[in-house]
Amino acid sequence: MFLQKKSQFIQKVRDFFHKNDFVEVFSPILTSAPAMEDYIDAVPAKENTFLRTSPELNLKRVLAKGYDKIFEIGPCFRLGESGRFHLEEFLMLEWYRSNADYMNILDDTQNLLRHITTELQLPSPLKFSDREINLFADWEILNVDETFQKHTGISVKKALSDGIYEELLDSKIEQHLGSPVPTILKDYPPEQAAFAVTKNNNPTIAERWELYLGGLEIANCYTELTDPQIQRKRFADSAKLRKKEGRPIYPLDKKFLAAIDKGIPSSGGIALGLDRLCMILFDIDDISKVAYF
Repeated sequence: MFLQKKSQFIQKVRDFFHKNDFVEVFSPILTSAPAMEDYIDAVPAKENTFLRTSPELNLKRVLAKGYDKIFEIGPCFRLGESGRFHLEEFLMLEWYRSNADYMNILDDTQNLLRHITTELQLPSPLKFSDREINLFADWEILNVDETFQKHTGISVKKALSDGIYEELLDSKIEQHLGSPVPTILKDYPPEQAAFAVTKNNNPTIAERWELYLGGLEIANCYTELTDPQIQRKRFADSAKLRKKEGRPIYPLDKKFLAAIDKGIPSSGGIALGLDRLCMILFDIDDISKVAYF
């Protein structure tokens, strides 16, 4: 029975993008150059290749070809991720729009989730782990630094410098987010936004937000970085951190770098975990039950 529900769920996601004139993309799963990010590790395949952690770099190459609205649904892989809310192999939705920013993508996200809920005739508010989530009410929008100050008593900058950012986010903050309405946690330090632009009037803030539903992080959105020099510097900074911590340093994606050198339009993009969203919509307590296999 659940396989039928999941199939209908995926179909409603596709319907939303097709009705809004997005082009569906099918990018490679094997790569020789995973995206260089601080704390996302790729699953090795064979012969100097890896399973993709995200289709992001390939989708940005499609933007550079002149496509304005694109999306992809497909499997992604991240080494060592397991638990109630994590899988090494999971289903990802990503979409990008040229001439858009992270707040335009927020509009898409609200419309998508409300569309799915309506089309599947799910209850409103949703119930997940004894918490209510009203997708049709106004969503809560919070600043990252103010949220850290409120729930931990220290700034996000201090948490990063002390190496306790993720620990505090997991133990002190996330439980307060995403109920009774969805929460958007926005405007991160650039160190926490590898592919996001910084604000024109404040280079210490990157245009990134994350969506929380019922205490669970569902999606990660950027106003996309298109400056080739800054992008190379961020890759280099990530490589230094990974070397310092004894983790693999991946080759740079030459085709992506060529695309960003040629010019990627100003755009907004987002990665949304479909397995986690499925957990929320159908009140399932373990992500392995959503993955089914």
